[in-house]
Amino acid sequence: MYRLTSKICNGTTTTCGSRLTTHILSTRQYASATAAKTITNNKNVEDQDPLVNHATQNSSFDYEGVIENEVLKKRQDKSYRFFNNINRLAKEYPMAHRQSEADKVTVWCSNDYLALSKQPEVMDAMKRAIDKYGAGAGGTRNIAGHNILTMKLEAELAALHKKEGALVFSSCFVANDAVFSLFGQKIKDMIIFSDELNHASMIIGMKHSNLKKHIFKHNNLEELESMLKQYPKSTPKMIAFESVYSMAGSVADINKICDLAEKYGAMTFLDEVHAVGLYGPHGAGVAEHVDFEAHRKAGIASPSIKDNNGHKLALDRIDIITGTLGKSFGTVGGYVAANKHIIDFLRSYAPGFIFTTSLPPAVMAAASEAIRFQRGNIDLRTAQQKHTTYLKNGLQELGVPVVPNPSHIVPILIGNADLAKQASDMLMEKHKIYVQAINFPTVARGTERLRVTPTPGHTDELSDVMLDAMEDVFTELQLPRVNDWEAQGGFLGVGDPNAVREPNLWTETQLKYTNADLNPNVKSPVIQQLEVSSGIKE
Repeated sequence: MYRLTSKICNGTTTTCGSRLTTHILSTRQYASATAAKTITNNKNVEDQDPLVNHATQNSSFDYEGVIENEVLKKRQDKSYRFFNNINRLAKEYPMAHRQSEADKVTVWCSNDYLALSKQPEVMDAMKRAIDKYGAGAGGTRNIAGHNILTMKLEAELAALHKKEGALVFSSCFVANDAVFSLFGQKIKDMIIFSDELNHASMIIGMKHSNLKKHIFKHNNLEELESMLKQYPKSTPKMIAFESVYSMAGSVADINKICDLAEKYGAMTFLDEVHAVGLYGPHGAGVAEHVDFEAHRKAGIASPSIKDNNGHKLALDRIDIITGTLGKSFGTVGGYVAANKHIIDFLRSYAPGFIFTTSLPPAVMAAASEAIRFQRGNIDLRTAQQKHTTYLKNGLQELGVPVVPNPSHIVPILIGNADLAKQASDMLMEKHKIYVQAINFPTVARGTERLRVTPTPGHTDELSDVMLDAMEDVFTELQLPRVNDWEAQGGFLGVGDPNAVREPNLWTETQLKYTNADLNPNVKSPVIQQLEVSSGIKE
């Protein structure tokens, strides 16, 4: 392994990743002729703009030139994206085939966290619905009407999060945008307080809201409070955050954020996209998980404060929860869960809901079945967590740098876009393992990574194959390992002696639970349709 000098990273931590990998790139021999090129200077790609404005009164604007130049920038900074041809096999998952059906790879980066898209019960529900109701919804709910499957899905979602109502959108990106945009339209003096690592869908929604916003450092609640206290309690506010942050795997402290919201008169908006299905005894997310025992004992019912040792339930403290049907629930779509007044508000005013064709009936039938199936199968969640722990421990033994976190995300730090792409390509071509490289703008430049997400189907045997492959990739490409980052003072918690390691969200006791330990009322419950799905009668 190349021994690094201490002179190359004497700046801020935000530049440490790019300096470390740049130093390796510029001083080593490459594994192949197609390997990364040496970075010759520190000039920003944005400063290297070859576009010349030749516009005159007699010629049109150079639209193609602008477009081509923007794409060229992506190629120059190594963030240009190539989509891999990956066809996941329903009966062989986590296997997939590429262009040729004989060319099979193991998928290690899907957000189908529980592999419910391949679950026979879920697929059967979709088949039955398409045979009975056809392929499409026929239009928006206002014009084409909605249907039994829509009402059933929204009732399932409301029951999952123990809220009065839920509203289904075409995606959670649309749902998030709709919430912020509408609040900005109707409460124009509202102020948004946003975690700096919030998802693009939330950021775009905040921009569309035209509201004033404060961005606090990731999970820094002291800074959040310093911002909140600048305003009277009567000023309308919303704190926007995620439960599990998808690229780092970090987790928000929901109850402490709710404490601040109550203290300073703010609403709370929680994105549970990367947590639903995976946390809580019934897969309702981290807001359920923090009161694990109370919810496990109550099952589908709502536990009281008394049932929770006198403490308020996190699910009750959150005003708005958004989630997706496209990850752990194995289908497609997004939703909002809240009290019936907020749901009716969104149903009545949000353009992203009103003017969009509904999800196909078959999708909603499959999503409902996925929610019901996973609610009573805690074994799926515990298996996923155990496989994640096994892989993380194996990578630690190899000195492969994993950004530390208490969740199911395995972010393998590379620190350079070109090297991340090479690592991904080598895993695919040499080892038949698919892990997509993650680069800008999904993550900041210099923090590029491979994002690995085990499922219940990624057994220890498959993990051993993955570990051997990762050792080979890090050795052949001479990628920086934990000791290299440590020599530079650490980065993103990797090799940082001062980093505080958070315990896994799932405790050892929780991991021992089986399906038999759940309240029997979670098995095939009868859930009543919600009035708010159709409209509240006066």
